[in-house]
Amino acid sequence: MTAKLTREQIVSAYTQLLGSERVITDEQTLKENSVDRYYKVENVFGIYSLPVPAAVVKPSTPQEVAAVLALANENGINIVPKTGGSATEGGLETVIENSVVVDGSTMNEILSIDTENMLATVQCGVCLEDLETELRKIGYTTGHSPQSKPLAQFGGLVATRSIGQFSTLYGGIEDMLVGVETVFPNGQICRIKNVPRRAAGPDIRHLVLGNEGTLNFITEVTVKIFRYFPENNRFYGYLLNDMKTGLAILREVITQGYRPSVARLYDSEDGLYHFKKFSNGQCVLIFVAEGPVRIADATGAAIEEIVASFGSAERVDGALIEDWFNNLNWDVSKLEEERIEIRETLINGFTTEISGNWSVIGDIYDNAIARIRAEVSADFTLLGGHSSHSYLNGTNMYFVYYYKIDVDPTLERTTYHDPIQNIIVEETLKLGGSMCHHHGVGKHRTHFLAEEYGSSLYMLETLKAAFDPNGIMNRGTIFPLTK
Repeated sequence: MTAKLTREQIVSAYTQLLGSERVITDEQTLKENSVDRYYKVENVFGIYSLPVPAAVVKPSTPQEVAAVLALANENGINIVPKTGGSATEGGLETVIENSVVVDGSTMNEILSIDTENMLATVQCGVCLEDLETELRKIGYTTGHSPQSKPLAQFGGLVATRSIGQFSTLYGGIEDMLVGVETVFPNGQICRIKNVPRRAAGPDIRHLVLGNEGTLNFITEVTVKIFRYFPENNRFYGYLLNDMKTGLAILREVITQGYRPSVARLYDSEDGLYHFKKFSNGQCVLIFVAEGPVRIADATGAAIEEIVASFGSAERVDGALIEDWFNNLNWDVSKLEEERIEIRETLINGFTTEISGNWSVIGDIYDNAIARIRAEVSADFTLLGGHSSHSYLNGTNMYFVYYYKIDVDPTLERTTYHDPIQNIIVEETLKLGGSMCHHHGVGKHRTHFLAEEYGSSLYMLETLKAAFDPNGIMNRGTIFPLTK
């Protein structure tokens, strides 16, 4: 659907709807809202090559969100939903002229913490760290801790199917989500009630989970909460000679039924980057057991026994692992320092995360690393990966690659990142894995969508046609952009 309004008319219409103070049009804000906050190298150098949005609008109620979307739906205006802005795969890029970014970050009230029913309800703009801080004051936790925790907000966490560092115990956001309120392009407000489980038809929470702003705009989220026992945390670290052994140990721990909150395996390069003090260029295997003391102790004892059965692991002082554990998340105060460092050194890094069954994940890792080294001409300062989220039937692999940029910043993505990510995805799909484990499709993996979904693509495309028939929701995200 082609926009019926000019840029000026769009701004005027939303100003009438929300008031001028909640329709932002200053040039720098529009530029910054044309991209993912942490993705584009060119933006580190102050270059903004995408079409800047017509406006950033800030509704304060679900009813205002409904009015904002309905106006867009009637007039063919591309809407880019946003809360914390910590995406990395281009999902927040405004690739369509005169888009409107709908920023839910001012809807930031913690609505309730219900310790009887073990629920917390928040508006979409509540920062994960803010809720976690309030919960920990009274002995509870969300169990959700992505590295973006200081910035990520709940609307985006649900929309991107987020996962956190303690997922092996607590699960991903899909395991935590109980109920949700969301708004569809036609202005329809829908609420999914908070119940432990129901079998009344399909699980419609999954029309909201992971939709990346392409089907609806999330306004309210209810998640489970858990009791918090930090005094019972047990830390385990081991050095290994190869990834194959580490993956076998991970599989044994998980398939025997144990659930450490952290179960991670770093290859030699990634391990050296994160654990310079002790890795010695070996692979690093890490576990954290937590929960009630008897569960933590039993889990820890099982981990020690299982690792010992493999015979080749060297134990690391648990205090070193605890120190790492306490410094996992982004330090917001240092983000600008990192941008300065990129400008000065011309070294930048990215990640690509995939998943696969136990029988193939090792081959995916080996094949991808080998092809990148053979086919991508880059001055790598790091090329490696780690497994950080394990399941009964498999695990993820989080590829990490840092390189020196010796091209114009506007060419960085097509010269380096895209070829590397394409190799990783190609090798993953060849062996039946998933092309994205938790960062989402965004706008940078859409060319693999048909291969990822196969015959089930019919279901996804039918959802899009039903809920967004005019195609106004975040065009180019998940669904490939067509002319």
